[in-house]
Formats: sequence, structure tokens, C-alpha cells
Amino acid sequence: MMSFSKVFALGLLASTAFLTQVFAADTIKIGVAGPYTGANATFGEQVYAGVSTYVSDVNASGGVNGKQIELVKGDDACEPKQAVAVANRFVDQDNVNAVIGHFCSSSTIPASEIYNDAGILQITPSSTNPTVTERGFDNLFRGCGRDDQQAVVAGGFILDTLKRDKIALVHDKDTYGQGLVDAVKRTLDERGIKPVLYEGLTRGERDFNALVTKIKSSGANAVYFGGLIPEGGPLIRQLKEQGVDVVFVSGDSFAQAELVTATGGPANLKNVYYSATPDPLEDPATKSVQEKLKAANVTPANYVLYGYANAQAVVAALKASGELKSQADFLRNNVVDSAIGKLTWDAKGDIKDFQFVFYTFDEKGTAVLVK
Repeated sequence: MMSFSKVFALGLLASTAFLTQVFAADTIKIGVAGPYTGANATFGEQVYAGVSTYVSDVNASGGVNGKQIELVKGDDACEPKQAVAVANRFVDQDNVNAVIGHFCSSSTIPASEIYNDAGILQITPSSTNPTVTERGFDNLFRGCGRDDQQAVVAGGFILDTLKRDKIALVHDKDTYGQGLVDAVKRTLDERGIKPVLYEGLTRGERDFNALVTKIKSSGANAVYFGGLIPEGGPLIRQLKEQGVDVVFVSGDSFAQAELVTATGGPANLKNVYYSATPDPLEDPATKSVQEKLKAANVTPANYVLYGYANAQAVVAALKASGELKSQADFLRNNVVDSAIGKLTWDAKGDIKDFQFVFYTFDEKGTAVLVK
């Protein structure tokens, strides 16, 4: 694979053809990639709603350096091969100037290879697998936390707060889900705790009776799940139906209202927990953003705010320069006031000092902070 530095050098030798394209276009194009169909479509639509709301305000205020922003949707359905196809289309046909996405780590990792070769700024609002930013790409930034950060918090929460030491680890065999579980497993290993079960399920499955039996037979008093709501919700419901008395802990993908329905109702959310960033809806600094979203008839849900915040970062970088190196330098050396707080990035492209906390649910199925 050709490195970014070589690509950039060749671009200069081509009489700054790339820069000419950036500044000569009538509009500035931003690709927004994620799942817009399939079981995880709600996540993609939330991100897009946040991005489009912010971009509409930017365009109404004159755009980026006098140019209007045009958003280009790319549906990857959280499928790696489809993500590669989207990335190739963004680069070869749509000629995007930056990308917000992809959503799933399994999509972001292969697609980012294409954006890196093309020298296009990319920020993912949700891909938490450490590999995303461990490959030395100058163009790639993460607008969320990392699984290994989340795993340390999760391991300590299960052992020290919930006081559970017989832990079943279950993942969905995906880059995000298995990566998160494996990071938790390493954290438990460091504490001298061996999981009583390590098991994978398949995305699209809904009948988990055999898995529930394994969990029950293992003697587990806690389950840590790495995956998404379409599988996690039914698994919780079936554990409850079979009377398996465990606490159920998962990651930030559970920060969605859809979990209530997927689990069969609020009663099944007792002793269910998930880690996430401190709720930006509770931050007084985000109130103006929330009002703008509501005025646009957009509910300021979790990934809506992440989409909005990532769009703020991309637009700030594009305003700073039409050239990738300067855009990347801007993000690494400046603070962006965003819908999820003040953001700045380290040399790898990860947010500095990203924080995770834990939530559980009240009797109505509303998420509440564990204090």
C-alpha cells in the first residue's frame, strides 16, 4: 500500500491537482458513510441527522470559505465489502473532500485504507476498535472513545462495583463486538480472573436458547456482551425468560431507546448496564445544540450528537485549509467546541482524555447514571 507521504508528494509533482480540485469545485462534498439499511440502520440515520442539521446551519451562514457543503450518503449496511464499495465510489465518482464515517469498526478499517491512499480527511463518529487508529494514518481521526479504554472501565465496574467474578464473555464475531470482549478479557486477565465462558454468536441470530443454556451451566453471575442491540436485546430477553440470574453489561452501542423494545420491555432491563461517554444531553454547554436539533425536528439522541460533533470537527478543519496535512495539523493542535464537549486529538488521531461512565435503567426503561 502506498503511504500517505508518497501520495502527497506525487500530488505536489502533479502541479497540485488535488488542491485545484478542492478549491475549484462549486461545492465542498462531505461523504457520510454508515448503515442506512439493515438491522443497524437507526445508527446511520442518527449520525446523518446530526451531520445534516449542523451542515444546514453552516450553509445558511455562508458555507465553508464561501462554498456550500454538499452531503453524499453512502450506505455500507455495516458490511465490510459494501463499505469498500462506498469508499471507492466516494473517491472515484463523488470526489468527496472529507468523510464522516463509517459507523462499524469492521467497515471503517477496510474503507480507511482507500481514504488514506486518496489523501482524504476521515473522522469516524463511532468505530471504537483500537486498530482504527493504530496504523499510522495521518488522515484518520476518531470522534469517540476506544475499546481498550472502555474495557478497563468495564472490568473494574464488574469486579469492584457489581462484585461479580464469574463472568461469561459473549461477542458477535464482529470487529467491534469481539474486539471489545477481547479487550475486557485482557483486563480481567490482568486482575487474575478467568472467564467461565467465552462464546460467539452470529449477527442476524435471534434464537439464543442454546447459548442461554451454556451461560446457565457455566455458573456465571455476570455476562459481558460485545455487540449491538439486534442481538443483545433478544439475548437479554431470553436470559430473563429462562430465569438466569445474571447482571448483563455491555458497551456504548446500548445507548439507544431501541433497547427497551428489543429486550421485551422495561422489566427486562433490571440489572442491565452499559458504558458510554457522560450523557452530552446533561451538559449545559450542549443546550443550544439541542435546541437547534429540536427546531429542525430532530431528536437529540446519542449518535445524533456524535454526528453533529464530528461534522463540527470536519468543518473546522476544512475552514482551516483545503490541504490534508494542514487539516490534520489543525485537529491535532486546536480545541473544537462540539456537541459532545471540547475535543482535541493526539498524534494517533484519538480524542485526548475521553471518559466513560456507566448507566443502568429505571422501572420505565429510562437510562440513569450509576453513581
